[in-house]
Amino acid sequence: NRVLQLQQSYPDLVAPCFGIHPLQGGGGPEQCSVKPQDLDAALPLFYKHRERLVAIGEIGLDFTPWCAPTQQDRDDQVTVFIKQLHVAKELELPVNVHSRSAAKVTIETMREQGISRALLHNFAGKPSVALEGVKAGYLFSFPPAVCRNQQVKKLIKQIPLEHICLETDSPALGLDKHVRNEPANITLSCRFIADVKGLSPQAVQIITAQNAHRLFPRTLEVIKIQC
Repeated sequence: NRVLQLQQSYPDLVAPCFGIHPLQGGGGPEQCSVKPQDLDAALPLFYKHRERLVAIGEIGLDFTPWCAPTQQDRDDQVTVFIKQLHVAKELELPVNVHSRSAAKVTIETMREQGISRALLHNFAGKPSVALEGVKAGYLFSFPPAVCRNQQVKKLIKQIPLEHICLETDSPALGLDKHVRNEPANITLSCRFIADVKGLSPQAVQIITAQNAHRLFPRTLEVIKIQC
């Protein structure tokens, strides 16, 4: 598995997660909604490499109409999501979660399944939905692309900094959607959140790093970011 090879080569930089994404087939015309059999084929790897994993993810729901056009597609996504939440609880691991066009049902499902440690990445749901996640103890992360999104700015204002992490989602979700995103651009997220919160980038760096380390305690080292 490529991610495990990378972790062996860069043990201080790469912390592996395993998960079956709600969309399969890459980002092109072959992309389709996940099916239960997609998880069945991969599930043994979760247990085989359980000692090396820091989280289960990226998992979740994507109800974007062109990605999951039928109720069966959405039902299959929920089935796969719940099964992976059960695996996370069994292995005592946090989850890294995708929730496009499905923020409310994603958070409701996690709460119903008793999930207490979760990161909702690139979250774009309503502030009221996010605050339900905050009540459940969940964290939210934002990539550089949010720097050009006024709605997400309002969202970040309402989420306590103690519930925020930084991310890039490289190579996607950069500041310029036509330019490949890079891990170094995490400083853009840091500075943007600092500006929204009226804090220094250094304060945001420290607190979000603490949040990440608390959520992912298996990580051996918090990677410091120079904002």
